[in-house]
Amino acid sequence: MVHLPAVAVLFPGQGSQYPEMADPWTGHPAGKAILDEASTSMGRDVVAGCHDPSALATTEFVQPALLACDVAAFRVLEAEGASFVGVAGHSLGEFAALVAADVVPLGDALDLVVVRGAAMQRAGEERPGTMTALLGVGAEDAAALCDEVRDDDVLVVANENSSAQSVISGSVSAIERAEELAKERKVRAIRLPVAGAFHSPLLEPARVAIDERIEGITFSAPRFPIA
Repeated sequence: MVHLPAVAVLFPGQGSQYPEMADPWTGHPAGKAILDEASTSMGRDVVAGCHDPSALATTEFVQPALLACDVAAFRVLEAEGASFVGVAGHSLGEFAALVAADVVPLGDALDLVVVRGAAMQRAGEERPGTMTALLGVGAEDAAALCDEVRDDDVLVVANENSSAQSVISGSVSAIERAEELAKERKVRAIRLPVAGAFHSPLLEPARVAIDERIEGITFSAPRFPIA
C-alpha cells in the first residue's frame, strides 16, 4: 500500500458527468463494491448506464450515478491508504460528502438521491429551464445581468463558484436572453448539461418529495469536518 498524504476532498455536482465515468473504479474491489450496491439500489447497472448517452442526459439517472461514482472514487482512495482532513460537496456532491464522513449510509443517500433525481426530472419537464456559467463574472454582476433581461421569467444566480465565475438558472427563454447579453459584453457563457433550472424557484415542486424522504433518515456525527 502506498502512503498518501492527508487530503481534503471536494465532490462535484450534476453537470460534471461524462461518458464511461464509472469505468475507472470497476477494477478495484472497493470501487466495484460501491457500484454494485448502487446498481442494486437503482435497479439498473450503473456502469452500463454511464455508457448510454440517453441515460447521461436524464437527471433521474445522473444524480444517483454521480453519487455512486463520487463515493466509489473516495473508497478507492481510502482503501489505498489516503487519510482525510475534511470533505465538501458542490450541490449534489454534498450527499457524497455526507456518505464519506459517515453521516448517512450509502443506501440511505442513494434512496434519497433517487427520489431527488426523479422529482427534479419531473419538475424540469413541467417547468422547463436550464443553467449557464458566466466566466469572469462575480455574483453581483451576474445578478445585475439577470435583472436586465429577466422580464416576467424566472432568472436567478444559482451558484457563486468564485469571484470570477457564477452560474445563473432560469427559464430557457430568460437564459437565452442572458447569454445574448453576455455575448454582447464579451462575457463567455457556457450552457451546462443539465435537465432543469436547478437552484431556482422553478424546482420548488421537487422540494416536497425530497423533504418527505429526508424525514426517514437518521443523521450521525461526521468523522471529519464537512465544509
